[in-house]
Amino acid sequence: MQQASLSLEHIIKQPKGQVEKAPVLFMLHGYGSNEEDLFSFAPELSDDFFIISVRAPYPMQPSGNAWYAIYWDAPDEKFGDQEQARSSRDLIAKFIDEAINAYPIDKNKVNLLGFSQGSILSYAVALSYPQKVKNIIAFSGYIDPEILVENYTDNNFDHLDFYCSHGSVDQVIPIEWARKNKPFLDKLNIKNTYSEFPVGHGVAHQNFFEAKKWIENKL
Repeated sequence: MQQASLSLEHIIKQPKGQVEKAPVLFMLHGYGSNEEDLFSFAPELSDDFFIISVRAPYPMQPSGNAWYAIYWDAPDEKFGDQEQARSSRDLIAKFIDEAINAYPIDKNKVNLLGFSQGSILSYAVALSYPQKVKNIIAFSGYIDPEILVENYTDNNFDHLDFYCSHGSVDQVIPIEWARKNKPFLDKLNIKNTYSEFPVGHGVAHQNFFEAKKWIENKL
């Protein structure tokens, strides 16, 4: 199958079986990376998935891409460009619709897998536009209420399910930020699982295989 020309650059892996509409897994990489990064997980995942790994819209120098700018020299803590983050949130939502129209994927079986900044955007898309997605794997990220749509609490979250994980010695996104995710989701009565692993800002093997089992049980 030829890769479609859509609003965001991306790469694809088709399912091995012949199905009219396949469950789809969108991959959203972290700050300073690209669509090849998480795509390295693709061979380890179920062949039933149609996998689409997406490149963030803001190029960085000398290489890599971002979903939004981060001001590392900001006092006290790192501050992100929330306007860019909200723009990326809506770009991803639009891209999901474009991909559904361009590829043989099931609009009722849309799954997101994000790492770090891609995880933050996965939370934002799912909580802002829950009708577009079903299951979310959020590695090493956190929920930023400032980049959610207004009145997001009025949304219907009944069908959503989150797998959330974080490194207990993460030096980039503090574990304290990640530990707020489960109470946040619980308050909205959203199904979720939260795990911690003794690693830094990355995905341990045990973490990946736990997430793999979780998402494949949803197929």
